[in-house]
Amino acid sequence: AFFWLVSLLLSSLIWFIAVKASNPQDERLQKGLLIFGVMFSVLLQEAFRFLYYKLLRKAIEGLVALSEDGCSPISIQQMAYVAGVGFGLMSGAFSMINLLADALGPGTVGIHGDSQLYFLTSAFMTMVLIFLHTFWGILFFHGCEHRRWWEIAAVVIMHLTVSGLSFCNPLYVGSLVPSYLLMVAAAAWAYLLSGGSVQNLRRFLLCKC
Repeated sequence: AFFWLVSLLLSSLIWFIAVKASNPQDERLQKGLLIFGVMFSVLLQEAFRFLYYKLLRKAIEGLVALSEDGCSPISIQQMAYVAGVGFGLMSGAFSMINLLADALGPGTVGIHGDSQLYFLTSAFMTMVLIFLHTFWGILFFHGCEHRRWWEIAAVVIMHLTVSGLSFCNPLYVGSLVPSYLLMVAAAAWAYLLSGGSVQNLRRFLLCKC
């Protein structure tokens, strides 16, 4: 959560400086800066995810050196899951705080004929981002651990895609449906990389030990 907040702080600082140094009356320029800010924030988040992986790798090496049996008490997969959950929960909490701040007013959602589903769709989008960050953490750490840089690139591309889909709003179907499809694909991929199998999933669904 701390690493995600630091990445957000740095990206917000860069965007704030860019906006202040530009012409606020130029709507096209301001929209371009907004797109740049979102893309830059995504890249910075993934950079800090990599830095966090390097830090955890050093921590595991230290734990192995101190342990009596030469084994780490926690695996890199467990750390990847926890790191992903931390990124996701902090991202979701920050999104909900912004939504609750908007809900205080002034104004009423949909008063000018716009969609009244803003808060509902935002909640669904926040949920999918929390899950995606969890799965991305597993995929990203696996890619770093096994030197599969295409897995890291896939995580970055998926993150950029989901963030870019937010510009489809208020066409909420155009952002929610692809995001949930990507979430299902990322979940299946992370499940297989974590050692899961179709047989294990079938046994789980059938409640068989």
